[in-house]
Amino acid sequence: MMRTRPLKVALLGCGVVGSEVARIMTTHADDLTARIGAPVELAGVAVRRPSKVREGIDPALVTTDATALVKRGDIDVVVEVIGGIEPARALITTAFEHGASVVSANKALLAQDGAALHAAAVEHGRDLYYEAAVAGAIPLIRPLRESLAGDKINRVMGIVNGTTNFILDKMDSTGAGYQEALDEATALGYAEADPTADVEAFDAAAKAAILAGIAFHTRVRLDDVYREGMTEVTAADFASAKGMGCTIKLLAICERAADGGSVTARVHPAMIPLTHPLASVRGAYNAVFVESEAAGQLMFYGPGAGGAPTASAVLGDLVAVCRNRLGGSTGPGDSAYAQLPVSPMGEVVTRYHISLDVADKPGVLAQVATVFAEHGVSIDTVRQSGKDGEASLVVVTHRASDASLAGTVEALRGLDTVRGVSSIMRVEGE
Repeated sequence: MMRTRPLKVALLGCGVVGSEVARIMTTHADDLTARIGAPVELAGVAVRRPSKVREGIDPALVTTDATALVKRGDIDVVVEVIGGIEPARALITTAFEHGASVVSANKALLAQDGAALHAAAVEHGRDLYYEAAVAGAIPLIRPLRESLAGDKINRVMGIVNGTTNFILDKMDSTGAGYQEALDEATALGYAEADPTADVEAFDAAAKAAILAGIAFHTRVRLDDVYREGMTEVTAADFASAKGMGCTIKLLAICERAADGGSVTARVHPAMIPLTHPLASVRGAYNAVFVESEAAGQLMFYGPGAGGAPTASAVLGDLVAVCRNRLGGSTGPGDSAYAQLPVSPMGEVVTRYHISLDVADKPGVLAQVATVFAEHGVSIDTVRQSGKDGEASLVVVTHRASDASLAGTVEALRGLDTVRGVSSIMRVEGE
């Protein structure tokens, strides 16, 4: 039987995403009612600038007092799309305390304080859903948390930031330098005026923490994630990658150790073979590659940002939470029963591509090879070119730990014949 009394929704934030959430709630009201089993009503919208005209939103619903809105007591669901740590954390906690469930797109907060927020939701018998926090419109969190709940996930690797993928794709396809590609991304609206959160991988690291926690049933905080930005990637790196049949992507990689006793989470640029599905992800799109024991290899692909795509994920969560509300139940919460330790980056094992500037004279290659051997790093291939007394030496290793590679590079810098280390990049996806 259809319930006639509406479920009341409070919207915190009415920017690019929030305004789309409000629009869809209005234009798709009948469909949402049919899917949920009751009408949903936008009961209030908290904003910072109340004087701004917001098309399709009744000005009477707009308030600057977000705390009073979530404390009303008649709110069924709070949708938080303001971002940041505070006041979002206090508002979400207050919403739980006053009987509301929460739908959030706040990756930074969830990566930092997800465990505490889940605990608050459980304490008050409410839901915390956050599909929109990772990869925009791509259904990813719910498949990991629900569809693959009976499987064992061993690796999650993906492109989870559209801005960085656009920049790297432009560098790859046109030969542009980093700054030139960034300027184009800014002009087209893909990059913020201050792109630091994207290009220095803070955004992707927060998403990696969330994905690792869900995939491995282990609490992984933002501080546990190794982070390396992409500002040092050059056109020469792309030329080297092409020579190996690879391209370069900024990857979030979460994986279980071979013995199953620990996990790692990291974000950094990496060379990836052109034959890998992630290599073909172009422009500002996102894609996540999941490897599990029973299901095998799965890839989730789509727009990872933007008002309408992100609002789509928010509305999907809203429907699920409202259904739970009507049924007097809650959905799956935090699953951290495994409590696996998170290994430091030094223990991560992968392949490496190292470019060295060296003196062009006999014996240099032998010296370099000796240093690799002394540090237990096996060489796969070597390419050397040079003239006028200077040369470039490109070494690709077999799998080695980050710590052993770091020791190798330090020793190489101590050789008189090595003028400098021009680039070091991991090779993934093989």
